[in-house]
Amino acid sequence: MKDKLKKRWRKLIYIFGIIGPGIITASAGNDAGGIATYATVGANYGYKMLWGLTIIAVGLAVIQEMNARMAVVTGKGLSDLIREKFGVKLTLFAMTILFIANFGVVLGDFAGVAASMELFGVTKYISVPLVALFIWILVTKGSYIKVEKILMLFTFVFFGYIFAAFMVKPEPNWGEVALSAVTPTFDMNTGFILTFIGMIGTTITPYMQFYLQAAIVDKKLGLKDYKYEQLDVYISSLWSNVVQFFIIVCTAATLYVAGTHVSSAAEAALALKPLAGNYAFILFGAGLFGASVLAAAIIPLSTSYAITEAFGWESGVDYSFKEAPAFFGIYTFIIVISAALVLIPGLNLMNLILSTQQIAGVLTPIIIIFMILLVNDKRIMGKYINNKLQNAISSITVILIIACTVALMVAQFL
Repeated sequence: MKDKLKKRWRKLIYIFGIIGPGIITASAGNDAGGIATYATVGANYGYKMLWGLTIIAVGLAVIQEMNARMAVVTGKGLSDLIREKFGVKLTLFAMTILFIANFGVVLGDFAGVAASMELFGVTKYISVPLVALFIWILVTKGSYIKVEKILMLFTFVFFGYIFAAFMVKPEPNWGEVALSAVTPTFDMNTGFILTFIGMIGTTITPYMQFYLQAAIVDKKLGLKDYKYEQLDVYISSLWSNVVQFFIIVCTAATLYVAGTHVSSAAEAALALKPLAGNYAFILFGAGLFGASVLAAAIIPLSTSYAITEAFGWESGVDYSFKEAPAFFGIYTFIIVISAALVLIPGLNLMNLILSTQQIAGVLTPIIIIFMILLVNDKRIMGKYINNKLQNAISSITVILIIACTVALMVAQFL
């Protein structure tokens, strides 16, 4: 009996040792821009878009599982596979767009660090340099396992949004919430459509695909770990969806009811203070800070992994700066320049951030199409190619993202 119990504990510890890349990737997707989007959804449209989260969660889970499967079967990152199958020119095109898009997202996350700390009276001239230094030292001076454990701690800040939803007064109408979550509603006006598109675009992003696959490879997981890593990505997709759900519920129950419109996560936190109380304000602000720090660490890492893999350079957190100069050089460049730009007085970064988000929206379907072609190549994946359902869901996701991107561009042009 004792031996069986020991085996079970060992297996449980082993499983928890594998889980990590999926949770970190999905949590980083709920960054400053994501939180702002979900807060805007709740504040401006109440519970009307909750049903869309289910569609997003299913698409994200299928795509992330494809990533994990390619990683454990091939032992290679996504950039590496793209270069081998599609050639250097297409790879260079994808990496150029990825760098521009990710740089803009990191800018937004350092702006999120600044905004969240200013809510508590800490100037950005203190918070941003300290956070930039912390994440730079964490990655350049640590091992993969150490970095993963510390970044996993930051995922706990997202519980704050769940607690905040139960603390607000008046309490959410949970019957209405449940009904909205399963009943599709759509308002045929530009504002609603663009916000709905933004909700999709901020959840499934290019950097998530590159980071997840590279992290699994860097962690040295193989086929024997596949079923546990599969569990990791499915749980993480659900977890990401739950966080988004409660952010929308929290702001819908308070800001939407009060008729308060917001356009950023910091505005949402400030608006919650008189309506939902000091604790809800603190939880929302702390969540914004933790989410911004996590994403500010992960997105430059994703960029470094992708670019160095694409050109066959040494990559991985377990290397030293001397052993992988390009990997750590790209990481350092993105952090230093983006943090410095956020500190420039009077500089309006919003247009730059929005432009790079649009670029990311263009790149996302391209990367997913690459992934679908790769994961269905028997020479690469053997018997682990997609089944018909996985191909159907991933293809529908691509079509949906393309349609949203085109609609957004047309709306902005008009």
